[in-house]
Amino acid sequence: MSDAQLSGVGVSPGRASGPVVKVTESITEPASSPGPDDPYAEAERVAPAAQAVAARLEAMAAAATGDAAAILTTTAAMAADPALVSQAEQLVTAQRIPAARAVYEAANNFAQALASAGGRMAERVRDIQDVRDRIIAEILGIAPPGVPEPATPSVLVARDLAPADTAGLDPAKVLALVTEEGGPTSHTAILARSLGIPAVVAVRGVLAFDAGAVSVDGGTGEITAVDPDAPAVAATTAGAAEWNGTGETSDGHTVKVLANVGAPADARSAAEAGAEGVGLFRTEFSYLDADDEPSVDQQRAAYTAVLEPFRGKPVIVRTLDAGADKPLAFLDPEVEPNPALGVRGVRVAFDRTGVLDRQLEAIAGAAADSGAEVSVMAPMVAVAEEAAWFAERVRAAGIARAGVMIEVPAAALTAREVLDAVDFVSVGTNDLAQYTFAADRQLGAVAKLNDPWQPGLLRLIALVGEAAKATGKPAGVCGEAAADPLLARVLAGLGVTSLSMNAGSVRSVGASLAAVTLADCERAARAALDAPTAQAARSGAKEA
Repeated sequence: MSDAQLSGVGVSPGRASGPVVKVTESITEPASSPGPDDPYAEAERVAPAAQAVAARLEAMAAAATGDAAAILTTTAAMAADPALVSQAEQLVTAQRIPAARAVYEAANNFAQALASAGGRMAERVRDIQDVRDRIIAEILGIAPPGVPEPATPSVLVARDLAPADTAGLDPAKVLALVTEEGGPTSHTAILARSLGIPAVVAVRGVLAFDAGAVSVDGGTGEITAVDPDAPAVAATTAGAAEWNGTGETSDGHTVKVLANVGAPADARSAAEAGAEGVGLFRTEFSYLDADDEPSVDQQRAAYTAVLEPFRGKPVIVRTLDAGADKPLAFLDPEVEPNPALGVRGVRVAFDRTGVLDRQLEAIAGAAADSGAEVSVMAPMVAVAEEAAWFAERVRAAGIARAGVMIEVPAAALTAREVLDAVDFVSVGTNDLAQYTFAADRQLGAVAKLNDPWQPGLLRLIALVGEAAKATGKPAGVCGEAAADPLLARVLAGLGVTSLSMNAGSVRSVGASLAAVTLADCERAARAALDAPTAQAARSGAKEA
């Protein structure tokens, strides 16, 4: 590769070029001395600072929509976390250190625990560091570090970006994002796609890349130095505005274009974007801040609020995906040596059937209240016996359609048997890639293995597509791979019957499918399957 070019993982399609603006690193580490004269008075400075930061993040969430709103709300909850505040206060009084230093140490303890958990919990490390820096800045009365306001349209380059920074970006000023860390499912990737900004993550050496201006290809992941005096070029993507709102190829082959949602704001954004329904409703967002299991009535009301924008349209509700990176206190989870391979997803329900049955009761009630056409699916199913067990409980709850997620390679390899037990399946490409390549989906060092264009992953999806055709049952994709307009064509060619994504990608994916025939999709799929590398798969599909 040329000295004037770097590569990473493209996570938000489109091309743009312009001057580089580098984002500042974290706040300077606070000193441990001098100690406070009155440690108890010093400790009392922590809670108001945390509350002020949480209030600002909540205000940002209220002004945002979709993925940005959901992520900012979660970050605000981190800032207001009583455990973080309490630990910092105790450090002040026990060690007689300044409040700013105590927040720094307490937050770092939380960050280390998250990093050790791996998976999606490791994704939160950057979030907790951002919260840490904001609280410290509030205590010290200084401005927190963050994204500078570009004087002219520019390409932002950073080690990583906090969700609060990414959510507030102005697409008119930010041409593209490039980070040295992160992965395909990081907050930077998710928010970039929702904002329509080309983005590349896991670009090793980009902070030391000596280029005053770069060209960014969010599809191929290539970063190329360009003439600093050349005019900036705004993002160019497929013509999303040309989609007519019906998910199908130009010759009439149906591929439903659906949305992934986790809160009422997401659902409203998805409906406004023209999504034909919901392919993944993540119900665990209703549980994450709960000290006790929400009652059936509380769950029913929360689910109804999400379902209402899709009255008369299909919505697939995923049951609680707890465990591993989403531990819930009321489930009293045991400590596991490898949580990503432990009791998570549907496995939690095997020992706590009451939790599942109460959730199914609430989902059935919300379906009646909202008028949405609700189906239910289970996460982390590995074998057909688990699929059959789940389907029986769903139907006993009065819900007609039961499905499962294909996130474990064994489930993809036995997709025919799994589909014999349920009404549909949905491929979660994020976890399926992680387990297929033994590569933590949040670790930048192995992000290229989690590229959804990896032929090994596509061949597993092809097995699922073949099983769907053989059984005459639907097979969707609800992982981040579905948001790539070119990859959407490949997935359709592999036999996938629906694609579910963030609201910001709905129109571009719909337009991409509408521009080609099913035969075109099948040629692109064959080219990708036959390729030796992810890059070759992408190039082959584009040329097919």
